[in-house]
Amino acid sequence: MDISCAFPANSAAVEQAVLAEQLGYERVWIYDSPALYHDVWVTLARIAERTERIGLGPGVLVPHLRHPMTQAAAIATLDELAPGRLAVAFGAGFTGRLAMGQPMLSRREFERGVRQVVALLQGEVVEVDGAATQMLHSEGFAPERPIDVPVLVNAQGPRGQAFAHEIGSGVTVSFRPVPGFDWCAVLSTGTVLDPGESPRSQRAFEATAPSLAVRYHGTAARGQALDAFPGGEDWASSIAAVPEDVRHLEIHRGHLVELNEHDRKALTAESEAPAQLTGTVGEIRERLQALEAGGATELMWQPMGPDIEREMRTFAELLG
Repeated sequence: MDISCAFPANSAAVEQAVLAEQLGYERVWIYDSPALYHDVWVTLARIAERTERIGLGPGVLVPHLRHPMTQAAAIATLDELAPGRLAVAFGAGFTGRLAMGQPMLSRREFERGVRQVVALLQGEVVEVDGAATQMLHSEGFAPERPIDVPVLVNAQGPRGQAFAHEIGSGVTVSFRPVPGFDWCAVLSTGTVLDPGESPRSQRAFEATAPSLAVRYHGTAARGQALDAFPGGEDWASSIAAVPEDVRHLEIHRGHLVELNEHDRKALTAESEAPAQLTGTVGEIRERLQALEAGGATELMWQPMGPDIEREMRTFAELLG
């Protein structure tokens, strides 16, 4: 199983990617959520120019955030900057759309958007918004078509997995792998414990807390109750005080980066179960083996917290 890093695009992402290459990570995935992070394509281009080996990819692109031609041209540009190093993952918009007050794309909209970009990269004429479009780039303006960049789609459920099989793509999933794919990238988080450290230590909590808050954000965005979560009533009460027309801004503020003021009212080191890959060296190795046995071919691991370099180095040491 390949071990890769996943990062929100920010001012530190380029240096983090350089370190990831030095430490031997397979790929760097950069999140695409314009209301929260730097532009994904600018960040990836900067990383491409500072690295030589490590794979690169947006994880995940959201159809409708950009015109399919704009997306295809960006993919072509990065493929030219870093030949053979690019893979492209697509998702339906959590939180790329939710953070801007828009629902996640329907399955039909998502599939159409992915098909349009893939077809454009193949050099086909594609109808977009009622008009014929095609990559018309001359020599020196994009690689020749077809541009065969590996594609993955976020496929948490059976319909998404069926679509991935239909178009011959890989899949990205959160926490649990799905068997039957040549490329199954699993997003997860966690921290390597120091000798004698409790998995509920304050340091371990701070190194993973933003990932623990995601279920609060996702549940609230779906309009579901948080009663079953530790501190869920306090979180729900806090967010309910925000006017409804701007509530989505507060739900997703700090997503996968830091705890927002509502998260801090609910989440504590004592109340939250440790993140999936939090444990001793032996425990994490066992969990990685279980992921691989379940069908994972790649781990998309996001280091987080106040000391990203510490997280990256200790995880790399664990892997030898």
